[in-house]
Amino acid sequence: MKVRLGAVSFLNTRPLIAALEKEQGDFELSYGVPSACTADLLSGRVDLGLIPSIEYARSPQPYCMVPGVSLACGGQVLSVRLFCRKRVEQLGRVAVDHSSRTSAALLRILLRAQYGLDPEFVEAPPDLEAMLGQADAALLIGDPVFRYLERPSLDLGQAWKELTGLPFVFAFWAGRPGAVTPALALALVRARHQGMRHIPAIARDHARQHGGDSAFYQRYLERHMRYDLGEEELRGLGEFYRLAHGHGLIEAVPELRFYAVDP
Repeated sequence: MKVRLGAVSFLNTRPLIAALEKEQGDFELSYGVPSACTADLLSGRVDLGLIPSIEYARSPQPYCMVPGVSLACGGQVLSVRLFCRKRVEQLGRVAVDHSSRTSAALLRILLRAQYGLDPEFVEAPPDLEAMLGQADAALLIGDPVFRYLERPSLDLGQAWKELTGLPFVFAFWAGRPGAVTPALALALVRARHQGMRHIPAIARDHARQHGGDSAFYQRYLERHMRYDLGEEELRGLGEFYRLAHGHGLIEAVPELRFYAVDP
């Protein structure tokens, strides 16, 4: 029986899943926004999901992580940004993309830690102008951000780096204990390596399908995204959980549990 994977449909996930699509042997993929991956994993519609990191801590049942694989950044991330109609210090209401969970939690931490702010948050579809029509600022994530990069905004990856000096981990493969064998966990790690070697082709394919400049997409994937889950990323993840707990966004700092991987 194939392992059902819940993947995210944004460009930044392509280096993790492109090789899996070609093989299709042991995995069956479905696609959605990050919040949908979380719901599908919780309901049992998928066995493993590329879930927002905050949802690992919020899950009512313990999950395990695939080691060595994540969606992360080491500074400016480009595709997670806060667009404001007024100065950040004056924000009273923030519209957040309803597909985001980790980014919304990160924004709460940053606004409290750096500005002493605790504005009202409202969820909304990812339409920037409509969001700014009902709030002082709008948090957008993923591919919809690209068309607005020339507008003044706060890059949450860069803000986290300035606050902590650490990378930020947005998502990773996770599921119930025993959901994947050591051999299949290794296949997910190998898919990351293969995808990173084919980033130029991934960028060109995205440009053909969605428009835009393939050179820009390649720079985004190579310079702004990180796909490791090594020691530094784990330190950043641990700090995020520590701060999220301190700000009352999660009930406890979770234990990091990992699937075994074939040597």
